[in-house]
Amino acid sequence: MTIAPERIESRMANSDEPDLDELFELLEHMPVPDGYKVEIVEGTVFMTPQRDTHWETIADIYEQLRAKYPRNRIRSDVRIDFPGHRNGFAPDVALLSRGARKDGLGRWRARDVEFVAEVISRGTAHNDYGPKMNAYAQAGVPVYVVADPYLRRCRVFTRPQGREYKQDCTVEYGEPVDLTGTVVGLVLETKDFPVEPGRTAKQDAEQGEPQQGEPQHEGPEREPQQAAQEEKPQEEKPREEKPRGENG
Repeated sequence: MTIAPERIESRMANSDEPDLDELFELLEHMPVPDGYKVEIVEGTVFMTPQRDTHWETIADIYEQLRAKYPRNRIRSDVRIDFPGHRNGFAPDVALLSRGARKDGLGRWRARDVEFVAEVISRGTAHNDYGPKMNAYAQAGVPVYVVADPYLRRCRVFTRPQGREYKQDCTVEYGEPVDLTGTVVGLVLETKDFPVEPGRTAKQDAEQGEPQQGEPQHEGPEREPQQAAQEEKPQEEKPREEKPRGENG
């Protein structure tokens, strides 16, 4: 479950709007629970508990990338600032381009990120499919993969343009994610990805997963309306016959 506490800006009500560095500095002095991932999405702090399923999926993706890329090009849960209003993310897995260098503040630059993988946790789908996806597209991240252990499938987004991806596809767990035609240049195996009990349709809609072909959609996915029930024809009652009178 994702926890979205009150905006830290309230602690600085008498000052100007804090920037990302000030927000992260405040977080360092706050009692953040152990085992929680902390990110700032559009100026709001989100703390997400890391479940075993979440960690194992990240580890699996990391190991597959390590088979092709050196360790210094792969990052996990490291702050990278992305375009948009105060976006300081910590991608579950990020692949950096060859020759990527840190900026003057010692942080990796969004323009050097070639691949991002996010693993859905309870309550994070709205961010992963909404503002975070928009920021990744705006930064020009060529490949963005969302692994969902609840629905047991991956969504693969490519061809970033503006604040959205122009192409996406769904790959069920157990099937390979073919990224050989992208800058990543490998096949991501999903057969060993761990799973969680499935979300209900209502929970899925509330978390905001977009319909395939509409990755730019940020609102919650609507549940399909139930078909109108057909009216049952009224049964005709048997006509009562009046007893005939006796003659004579």
